[in-house]
Amino acid sequence: MKEQINAIFDSFDKNPIFKNKDILQNRYSPNIILHREEQINQIASILAPVLRGERPSNLFLYGMTGTGKTLSIHYVKDELLRRAKKNTERKLNIIYVNCKIGKVAETEYRILAKLISHFNEKVPETGLPTDTVYKKFVEIVDSEEQLIILILDEIDELVKKISDDFLYNLTRLNAELTRTKISVVGISNDTRFLNDVNPRVKSSLSEEEIVFPPYNAIQLKDILEERAKEAFKDNVIDNMIIAKCAAFAAKVDGDARRALDLMRVAGELAERDGRTKISESHIDEANDKIERDKILDVITAGPRQFKIVLNSIIELNEGGEKQKKLDGTNRTSFFTGDVYNHYAQFCERHNVDILTQRRVGDIIQEMDMLGIINVRVISKGRHGRMREIKLIIPNKILGKAKENIRSSFNYD
Repeated sequence: MKEQINAIFDSFDKNPIFKNKDILQNRYSPNIILHREEQINQIASILAPVLRGERPSNLFLYGMTGTGKTLSIHYVKDELLRRAKKNTERKLNIIYVNCKIGKVAETEYRILAKLISHFNEKVPETGLPTDTVYKKFVEIVDSEEQLIILILDEIDELVKKISDDFLYNLTRLNAELTRTKISVVGISNDTRFLNDVNPRVKSSLSEEEIVFPPYNAIQLKDILEERAKEAFKDNVIDNMIIAKCAAFAAKVDGDARRALDLMRVAGELAERDGRTKISESHIDEANDKIERDKILDVITAGPRQFKIVLNSIIELNEGGEKQKKLDGTNRTSFFTGDVYNHYAQFCERHNVDILTQRRVGDIIQEMDMLGIINVRVISKGRHGRMREIKLIIPNKILGKAKENIRSSFNYD
């Protein structure tokens, strides 16, 4: 057994595939951002007044996952900070927070604690009244003359979980400050999320908006070719294989992250096979693997209520499949009300807090966006519109998904 393991390690020592795999990772920031010049210039124009000591407008960036929103704002952020170093009259502080990571958006207390930590200050993880933490935040940011740009990535998560009151307080904060000015940059995959916030919140934002469209296959091919030059050794991947990666990603949702993941995983599979070139079969295998891993990762990371709602959808789907076999009736799709009733019964049986129907509807919408279910709005004439739901988790991973969900429950 040792000889076999050592043989595997020896083959990886040679590394015939990768020159620098980090270039294909999501966290890598390229020096050149292709096909986003227009959006980057718009961001720069909106935020540029900060270099004159003026507070720029609040800004919202919209677009599907992998369309370059975060990459573009980080690019402009770095350039702003570089230019601001030449101006010592007023300090510029740019704070980036991903509201989906580390559960920072679970409560107002947590998001405030996260913001305070950016100023090298701390508050206890729990125990203080939220008003006290808010006052501490105001005190810290107003302790010196400065301009603050607060970038909130996945801002819709914050609004869903905390409510829009926090966002309103944040946008009205400038009225309380005497030495500091704050602007908010929100980033969201959901172009509609502001439609549901309180009108006073939307009014106080006075936001500018930039929409990032999905990349097309040609644009994705350009991006992949640029990264492949530095990521792979010579003659490892040809243009036809790169074009196939781009076509796969463009067909789904124009997601550059997915395209890069596809190329990286294909390289890893080729490396494990002991090959010196990436083939089409490696791309096909990588595509299947990414789809499986993505769905299971989403389910694993989901909070308890997310899993309970998904469990209800899976059980309704299984019930529909059984009925279909018995009488031939197609009952594998159902409506939001069916899901909510099943969910509420489950919560009652297991003494779990029941969310409102609107909140469960938000979770269903999130699942649709993540590609776990498909939601279709059907008009019922004078009876209004209903959302029809269909489970689209592939059968080959449905068993693992169910096991994952139910193993997280402390009840049968």
